[in-house]
Amino acid sequence: MKDRISKIIQTSIDTKTKILSDDVLMATIEKVTNVVTEAFRNGNKVLFCGNGGSAADAQHLAAEFSGRFYTDRDPLPSEALHCNTSYLTAVANDYGYDVVYSRMIKGMGRKGDVLIGLSTSGNSVNIIKAMEEATKIGMINVVFTGEGGGKLKDVCDYLINVPSNDTPRIQESHITVGHIICELVESELFKK
Repeated sequence: MKDRISKIIQTSIDTKTKILSDDVLMATIEKVTNVVTEAFRNGNKVLFCGNGGSAADAQHLAAEFSGRFYTDRDPLPSEALHCNTSYLTAVANDYGYDVVYSRMIKGMGRKGDVLIGLSTSGNSVNIIKAMEEATKIGMINVVFTGEGGGKLKDVCDYLINVPSNDTPRIQESHITVGHIICELVESELFKK
């Protein structure tokens, strides 16, 4: 069992090493950090969406902005779109699960807001529809996916595609990249 544990940890490290050596991906992380920083500076919000483990990661990252990361500071306007279960279940029941996020974006998204969608496959239909709706509004679209980017790569402004096809390793890297963005945004907005 110890060998298997070591192999899993090494695979996680290898995935992050690939990110570190990918100049395009590193530049995209920097661009997304700047976009999110400017959105908050301009009074806009950052919204997150995902399914399953990616929903948990979306909620985690939204809380880093709306709560705090390292700094005791004012909250930043950020929310994970799945947290209103009454809305989610009503819309899923009445209209279909494919539109649970796009309807919410239509209702609360504004030009200049940022939508960050997390999907390890890059093919989650409800996230694709949310990105399409966000584009109509003039929001900035960021997607966190796995290696290929899936269909989401065609409907986003910024693609953070972790170089892996292994869902747990992708999700671990999504949190790492998300934490990097949160840390850098916070340090830029709340310089001491």
